[in-house]
Amino acid sequence: MAKPGLEGVFADWKEREALAEAMIPLIGGLYRRNVVIYIHGVPLYNQSVIDLMKAHRFVRQLEMNEMSEFETHPMLEILSSLDLGPAHVDIGKLASQYMDDSRGLSIKAYVEMQCRDILGRQDTITHEPVDVVVYGFGRIGRLVTRLLVEKTGGGHNLVQRAVVLRPPKDPIKDLNRRASLLRRDSIHGGFKGTIRVDEENHVLVCNGNVIRFIYANDPATIDYTEYGINKALVIDSSGVWRDEAGLSQHLQSNGVSKVLLTTSGKGQIKNIVSGVNSALIEPEDNIIGAGSCTTNAIVPVLKSMNDGFGIVHGHMETVHAYTDDQNLHDNIHSKERRGRSAALNMVLTESNATSSVGKLLPELDGKLTGNSIRVPVPNVSMAILNLSLSKEVTKESVNEYLRDISLNSSMQRQIGYTMSNEVVSSDFNSDRHAGVIDSDATIVDGKQAVLYVWYDNEFGYTCQVLRVAQKMAGVKYPVVPRQPSTDPAQSLDAPVRLKSAS
Repeated sequence: MAKPGLEGVFADWKEREALAEAMIPLIGGLYRRNVVIYIHGVPLYNQSVIDLMKAHRFVRQLEMNEMSEFETHPMLEILSSLDLGPAHVDIGKLASQYMDDSRGLSIKAYVEMQCRDILGRQDTITHEPVDVVVYGFGRIGRLVTRLLVEKTGGGHNLVQRAVVLRPPKDPIKDLNRRASLLRRDSIHGGFKGTIRVDEENHVLVCNGNVIRFIYANDPATIDYTEYGINKALVIDSSGVWRDEAGLSQHLQSNGVSKVLLTTSGKGQIKNIVSGVNSALIEPEDNIIGAGSCTTNAIVPVLKSMNDGFGIVHGHMETVHAYTDDQNLHDNIHSKERRGRSAALNMVLTESNATSSVGKLLPELDGKLTGNSIRVPVPNVSMAILNLSLSKEVTKESVNEYLRDISLNSSMQRQIGYTMSNEVVSSDFNSDRHAGVIDSDATIVDGKQAVLYVWYDNEFGYTCQVLRVAQKMAGVKYPVVPRQPSTDPAQSLDAPVRLKSAS
């Protein structure tokens, strides 16, 4: 016999399941019009019914309200019926704000009011499609390709046109092997879509995107215009060059206008962590570094904590997944300790992330130390931040502050938040945030706070790289609903404006 009050649980589930199923064509139709739907910063396009329901459930738990598919589905129907210009629409925030609105407006009237700046317009974006070349096709290069194909939308975005590699002995065999590596990934699973190998033209056709494979030893000698590629943004994930002299070689090639490095650049190269200092990117910047995965994980959290509570000094220890610069078996290596077997050892090594913090956040320069331990897991890392603060805090005040940042600031795509006391590293595989606060693990003692930040050092980091790429390329969409005190045409990577912490 069912327990009292539980008789309607399954019926409720099936009803919400039906609503989520009905959402898929609505979200897809809007996406093809370059109206991208989010729920508190999490993109909803190309998701399954269960994925949509899990996204609603997670936000409902995190925001501690009753928002569900019953609230968001009617809004999606209304959005689909409106003549909207390209935009990013967060139906999670839209629904939550409507639930709190006291003016008695109908859902339709409320949605139309929030969308008033993009109604009946096709000029809500001014950017042109931008050609992208991925230079290097390792772990990050292949994930960049996956994400670029996923984000094609209506085609008015970053458009990957080519991959550049060193010349192989057998180009046809190499092309097929590259296709196989893109199609199947031991960590992130299968490619979402179809990949066709065109050996005659030496291209891969990925969900309709034609990606040419170009082989060259010298980045300065490629004429991209021969392939119809112009004013391209080169995303260099090769790991060969990190300074301006090396990366400038790309700019000598016909058809290239900008270069983005998928790690921290050396010397005077401007390093950007999306969501933190994206506003520093100027139209004339033609070489930019996207920082390291660890830098991207910790800088948004450190900025938030310093803005809210003041950081006197701190230490970061990152427990990092092994990477392909380590050895599977003990062998010679150019760096200390990394020659020992990555699969069998915890390997103590240096981290450059804390030195990068001082450049990105000058107010914290000289206040942080750090180190790294490589451990035998293939992906997902953790940063442990031991911070001395300028004011006394409690675990509740710190966690509530960070929870609010993860939901209601423009760093919502950088800072994730979890309240589970059962999560482990594999639970964050393919998470799109730069880092995720493990709130249950937070330790506070007076002015001392220890934060545990999970991060997918591959996929989550690559999401950050593409956010910087979009900013460099001038890809910018109006956001609905507008955030308080921000420009109505801001992108989701606008400079963060945080609440003061109590």
